[in-house]
Amino acid sequence: MNPLDLDKDPEIAPGEITETTAKTEVTDVVENVETVEVAPETVEITETAPEVTEVVEVIASVTVAETPETLVEPVAEAQPTEVKSTTTDYAASTKSELIDALKVLVSKEVDAVKDEVETIKQLFYKKIKAEIEEQKKAFLEAGGEEIEFIAEKDELEEAMKALLNEFRGKKALLMAQIEKEKENNLLQKQHLLEQMKVLVDSNDDVSTHINEFRALQQKWKTIGTVPQSASTELWKQYSLYQESFWDLIKINNELREYDFKKNLESKTYLCEAAEKLANVEDVISAFQQLQKLHEEWHELGPVGREIREQIWTRFKEASTAINKKHQSYFDSIRKLEDENFEAKNALCEKIEAFDFSNLNNYKAWDEATKTVLAWQEEWRTIGFAPRKVNQKIFDRYRKACDAFFAAKGEFYKETKNVLTQNADKKKALCEKAEALKDSTEWKETSDKLIQLQKEWKTVGPVAKKFSDELWKRFIAACDYFFEQKNKSTSGQRTAEADNLTKKKELIAKITAFEKTDNPGESLNALRALMAEWSTIGHVPFKEKDKVYKEYRDAVDKQFEALNVDSSNRRMDNFRSNVKDMAVKGENKLYREREKLVRAFEHLKSEIATYENNIGFFSSNSKKGGGLIKEMERKIEALKEESKLIEQKINLIDENI
Repeated sequence: MNPLDLDKDPEIAPGEITETTAKTEVTDVVENVETVEVAPETVEITETAPEVTEVVEVIASVTVAETPETLVEPVAEAQPTEVKSTTTDYAASTKSELIDALKVLVSKEVDAVKDEVETIKQLFYKKIKAEIEEQKKAFLEAGGEEIEFIAEKDELEEAMKALLNEFRGKKALLMAQIEKEKENNLLQKQHLLEQMKVLVDSNDDVSTHINEFRALQQKWKTIGTVPQSASTELWKQYSLYQESFWDLIKINNELREYDFKKNLESKTYLCEAAEKLANVEDVISAFQQLQKLHEEWHELGPVGREIREQIWTRFKEASTAINKKHQSYFDSIRKLEDENFEAKNALCEKIEAFDFSNLNNYKAWDEATKTVLAWQEEWRTIGFAPRKVNQKIFDRYRKACDAFFAAKGEFYKETKNVLTQNADKKKALCEKAEALKDSTEWKETSDKLIQLQKEWKTVGPVAKKFSDELWKRFIAACDYFFEQKNKSTSGQRTAEADNLTKKKELIAKITAFEKTDNPGESLNALRALMAEWSTIGHVPFKEKDKVYKEYRDAVDKQFEALNVDSSNRRMDNFRSNVKDMAVKGENKLYREREKLVRAFEHLKSEIATYENNIGFFSSNSKKGGGLIKEMERKIEALKEESKLIEQKINLIDENI
C-alpha cells in the first residue's frame, strides 16, 4: 500500500487551517476514494476504480500550501482490482443460444452482468456480419453486382435489439438512481455548508460552537459522493468555511502547544511501530498492520511546524520499506507461478506424447500405469500456476490422463471378451469329449481324445471362475474313457504283485547305494538302478502312489548327495519313466501325456490369472508393493514348472 501523494508534506500551512481539529479533515478529502485491496493471489491489475479518478481531480485543485496532513489517505498503490472475465465462454454459441443467454442476463443485476451482455452483443453482431459476408459472397459468385446486393433480414436481430433495449433501460434507471442519490448528497452538503456559514458569520463566541461545528464535519463525512461538476466548488466552499471558522477560534498558545506535543508523541510511536514492521517475516501481516497505522495517523492532528516535515518523512520512509517488501513478495509469487506453469506444461506434453497404442498384455499395461501414476504424483508436487491459466492447464492434464485410463479400460473390456470366447471353445471341447467317453473303439477314440487335448492346449485362458469347472468337466470325460479302456485290458494282477515286490527290493538297493570317489561313475550307477525300475511292470493300483513316492524319495536323497539340481533330477527320473512306458505300450505314454497336458493347461491358466490380477494392484502403498512382489515370485515359479512340463511333453512326443 502506497499512500496517495506520499511525497508531499500532508500538514497545513500556518494561518490557513489550524488547531487539532484539522485531524478530522482526512476523510473529507478522500471520502470519494475507494481503497483497492489486492488479493495475495491476484497478480495482474487491469482496471481502476472510477472513484479514484474523481478524488485525484479534487486533490489536484488544492495547492500544496492548502493541503492538511490528514488530506492523505492510505490507499492501494495505483493498483486497482483485477477485472474478472465472464464465467461463460459464448464463442461457440449460436445466435439463438446467445439470445437465450441474454434473456437470462437481462433479468439479473445490471452491474453484475454488464460485461457478459457486451460480450454477447459483440459475438451476435459478429456472427450476423459473417453471415452477411457469406450471403454477399454467394450473391457475387452467382453473377450479381455488388451494388445490387441486399442482405436478408435476420429475425433474430430484432429479438436481440429488444433485449438490448430492455437492458439499456434497466441500466439507464440504475444510472438515474445513482445520479439522483448524488443530487440528494449535493443538497445535504449544501445544507451543511449553509449551517457552517451561519456559525462562521455568528457574532457569538465561536468557541461555544466548536462541538456543533465538529458535528457538522462528522456528518459531512457520512454523506456519499456528489455530481462531478459540483465536487470541486463544493470542496472549495467546505475548505473556506473550515479555514474561516478556525481563524475565528482564539485558543491560547499553551493549549495549542500541548496539543502539538501530544500529537508528536503519538506520531513518534506510530513511526516506531511502522519501522518495527520491517522485521516481521509475514509480509502480508506487516502490510495489513501498516494499513491500521495509517488509519491511526489520519485520526491525529498536526504537530509543530518545525518538526512537521521531519516526522512525516520518517513515517513515509518506514511505509515505503514495507510497500517494497509487499510488492517484491507478489513479484516472487508471480515468478514461482510462471515456473509452475512451465513445469505443468512440460508434464502435459510427456503424458500426451506417451504411446500406449502397442500395449497388448496385462504386464505392459501395469508398467505403463506405474509410469502415468508417477507423473501424476509429480504433478501433485507442483504448486499453482497463474490464476488465468491454472484451470486451463489442469483441464489439459486431466484430458491426457483420462485418455490413457480410457484406453486401459477398453483393453480390459476387450480381454474380457476374449476370455468369454475361450470359454465357449472349451465348452465345445468338453461336449466332444463327453460324446466320446462311452466309446469302445479304444484305439480310434484314444487318438481323438488326444487330439482334443492338443486343441485344448491351443485355446487361451478363461476367467478364473470358469477355469476349474471346465477343466474338471473335460478331464472327467477323458479319464472315464481311459479307465474303461484299462478295465477291458486288465488281467495282470499276479504280475503286478510280483512287480511290487521287485520295486520294493530295488528301493532298498537305491537307499543303500553308496557313492564312489568318481561322481560320474556314481551318477551312472544310480541311473542304472533307475533304468532297472523302468523295466519292472505295473504294481497294484492302490499301491502305485505309495511305492512310487518311496522310490522318488530314495532317488532324490541320492541325487542330493551327488549335488544334482532339482530340474535335472526330475528330467532324469522322467526319462526313465518314459522308457518304461514306451516298453509297455503307447497307451501308457498317451495317458501320461494327457496328465501332463492337463497340468500344463492348469499352470497356464494360473499364470494368466496372476498376470491379470497384478494389473489391479497399485505399488504406491507399502502393502500393495509387497503383494505385487509376492505375485511376481509366484508367476516365475509357475513359469519354471510349466517349462519343465513342456519339456516332458516334448520328450513323450519324441517316443510316441
